[in-house]
Amino acid sequence: MAAIPAQRESEAPHREVRGRTTLPRSPLAPGSARGLVRAALAEVPGVSARLTDDAMAVVSELVTNAVVHAGTDVEVDWRLEETGAFVVEVRDRHPSRAPRDPLGAEAPHDAAEHGRGLRLVATLAESWGVTYRKGAKTVWARLPPGGSEAADGPAPGPALDVAEDLAPQPPRTGGDRDWLGRGALSFLAEASDLLAGQLDENLVAALTGQLIVPRLADWCAIWLEDEASARGGSGGGPARVWHASEARVDELRRALEKDPPCHRDGLRSGPEPHPWPGDALGPQGADGTALAYRLIAGGRPLGTLVIGRCGPARFPDEVTGLVEDLSRRVALAVGAARQYARQATISAVLQRGLLPGAVAEIPGVRSALVYEPCDKGGPSGDFYDLFPAGDGRWCFAVGDVQGKGPEAAVVIGLARPWLRLLAREGYRVADVLDRLNQLLLDDATEAADAAARALVAAGGRPLVPGDGPQTRFLSLLYGELTPHEGGVRCTLASAGHPLPLVLGPDGGVRSVARPQTLLGVVEDETYTSETVDLRPGDSLLCVTDGVTERRSGSRQFDDDDGLARALSGCAGLSAEQIAERIRRLVHDFGGGLPEDDLALLVLQAE
Repeated sequence: MAAIPAQRESEAPHREVRGRTTLPRSPLAPGSARGLVRAALAEVPGVSARLTDDAMAVVSELVTNAVVHAGTDVEVDWRLEETGAFVVEVRDRHPSRAPRDPLGAEAPHDAAEHGRGLRLVATLAESWGVTYRKGAKTVWARLPPGGSEAADGPAPGPALDVAEDLAPQPPRTGGDRDWLGRGALSFLAEASDLLAGQLDENLVAALTGQLIVPRLADWCAIWLEDEASARGGSGGGPARVWHASEARVDELRRALEKDPPCHRDGLRSGPEPHPWPGDALGPQGADGTALAYRLIAGGRPLGTLVIGRCGPARFPDEVTGLVEDLSRRVALAVGAARQYARQATISAVLQRGLLPGAVAEIPGVRSALVYEPCDKGGPSGDFYDLFPAGDGRWCFAVGDVQGKGPEAAVVIGLARPWLRLLAREGYRVADVLDRLNQLLLDDATEAADAAARALVAAGGRPLVPGDGPQTRFLSLLYGELTPHEGGVRCTLASAGHPLPLVLGPDGGVRSVARPQTLLGVVEDETYTSETVDLRPGDSLLCVTDGVTERRSGSRQFDDDDGLARALSGCAGLSAEQIAERIRRLVHDFGGGLPEDDLALLVLQAE
């Protein structure tokens, strides 16, 4: 499979060259990358043969590592700077797998080229590193002007040092203490930032393995515990296993599953000795040291981290202390990810409970609904309903609560059941709004009284006006449909809500109902309703302010009757097509994701 053609520029008048290409996961990818880079450098006068050779070797190694170990398509960016330095970046889409050093490991049998390892890159480059982003990993290298023999420039800048500290690298000949004295604090700081942004505990475990192997250990494994398994120990298999040699991972996993960590000291974070899985590591791994660290956050055990190093030498105290600090950060990240997962689950269950399980089908009426909460992880402030009320009547509601989140959910959980109850008891549209308005005001008063009593009982000062729970306002469009021969009779009322629009078969648009006060604001407010006949082909559009107030700079979607003009262009469309057309126009108007909840309902007389 051929490479996607490179996009190249030669904008600088001297020797600045940039290029980019995307290569498929193929044994031919390293050769294709070498050819593209060689051709680009050949067009630049004065590039030394040594720099070209070094660039070919580095590009080949980085692309080989990405293709063999990440297993995804590869993006290659390169540039020859005006200083003569050559920079290459190789990006893959599998960030949970770290770059590997094939030295000492079995090479994959299906790769046409096996890299000579990142040690070669480290030798030729004046600086290199790994950058992790959501959904992608980039390995980069910077070659000095003229090639490796000319590498005598200043040390890499702070940003390069950070990436180098985090990059998985083979153990250095200078030993652990040289690196620990220079980069341990940067390692912990950057590891904390990397782990803190993750909201998936499995991804936290994967990143932990990348950070530890092979920098601090030859292999590591992570067990994650729930509350039940924590009471009975870390039984079961590890969630993640990492080894410097990919070929040893499966066998190591099987050995660790048979011998999980068993903690004797309760909530002590470690380290504790762990049995050495020598049979799983081959002849060179027959002896070694393994240590277990309990992952504890908030006084609760969340899992166990086990690290191992082959050979007779034990872990230096500096390494065990560093891993203990890292394990605390891993535990906090796992705890935060679990808390987020619990909150997301609660919000999803709550959101499902606030909306109807199904929208009623009305004889002689086609309906279509668009509902898009802005915050996918929490309850929305918008709601809708369409339900049978008995005696040949169907009722609909589109509402918007002031604010979002749990407080909005409380109001929706109060309003929607009362709407159904009052409608099925036979109350007229205006009477339903009168009673719902009083219900919201009474509920707010009771909440304020309860807060005041609790505060006084606790010894606090009495509440003054403006303190305590605030009234939650509700805008609502509520209506009743009665199908009959020749159309549908619609009685409706708007309480502080965007007015509904009726689209005729000829493209004419008119607004119905009249503006009235929000619910939950004025006591003893009297609401009125209006009746309109929907003839066959007429469509009623009901929306929330997420549609009308969608912004593009200083303009809103409904400025200059923008919604009416958009609806007039929907003449002849079905209810589903009208809803989709309006939704698309609203999205396109702002040029980005909506910043407010969006709900719209289309009712079309057949």
